[in-house]
Amino acid sequence: MNLRAMFGAVLAAGLLFSAAPAQAQFGSIGKLVKKAGIGMPSLQKEPITTSLPDAKWGEEGKDGFVPREPKRGLMQLQRTPNGGFVLQPGYYSFHDQSYCLKAGTHGPGGGDGYLYAPPKGPAEDVVMSVVRNSVNHPEIHQHDIQTLLWAIIARAKFEDLSNEHKAVAARLLTPRQLASLNRNALDLLSQGPIADNLPSGVRQALRAEADLRRMLASPGSSYADLERVAVLAGMAGVGPGSSDVPEGRWSLHPDGYYVRYLPQGYTNTVVEIWVPQGSPAVGREYDPATHIAVPGNTNRQRLIQSGRPYQS
Repeated sequence: MNLRAMFGAVLAAGLLFSAAPAQAQFGSIGKLVKKAGIGMPSLQKEPITTSLPDAKWGEEGKDGFVPREPKRGLMQLQRTPNGGFVLQPGYYSFHDQSYCLKAGTHGPGGGDGYLYAPPKGPAEDVVMSVVRNSVNHPEIHQHDIQTLLWAIIARAKFEDLSNEHKAVAARLLTPRQLASLNRNALDLLSQGPIADNLPSGVRQALRAEADLRRMLASPGSSYADLERVAVLAGMAGVGPGSSDVPEGRWSLHPDGYYVRYLPQGYTNTVVEIWVPQGSPAVGREYDPATHIAVPGNTNRQRLIQSGRPYQS
């Protein structure tokens, strides 16, 4: 099948399945393009799939709750090789560097609350490794780490990155992980009649990812250019499937401690942790790289946390 015939088949599939759920549309289009000989692995899955349905540990009964213990800095606790912290009873706060994991969406704001969810998806291992390993590389600027994460979630090809960003990736990832950073043929779905038949949220994200891929391959693209594409300006409407989550809602982590996220922007978040006396969490690790702060408003960004303190 030549490229024109393949494009026609994909377009027909997009029109035929325009009323179907987004995942069904991706699956049908992906099968056709695969038959055409163009590799599109995991098209139906984002590199990081963590979303609001995964954030199932919110504690509505503790809205407005403030622990009685005096608040202490989390940095007082013993660190782990992962860049995490060994938990002890008490009430802790940590102002960390956080990172956007959803291009083409709005940053924090408007009083929206965030809930705990773990990283999920084909790129979870790579993304967690970047965040964990960054703790032992304070010389790497936060912008360079964020750029690498945007490259991963946009499915950019490692070979297309600048030499500077390749060097950053090589310090934070193993050769096996570097080899996995390959672009899928998603530009076909980012614009034109196919994209017009995808749900608006899916279309917006695909176009943002396509723009990021092109910009990451261009030597003249600055961080500010990438940020304008990845982080939308203006008012954020309420996205489909959103939930009314008030600012400062606690989540009860499966390990037995409470955590809440107070983003000050997509680049930094104040994380508060409460470990009650007698909690099974005592002696366990708080590993920020396993925490994605998921907004109740699906039009806002998911924010992965890190063990690097934020410095304004």
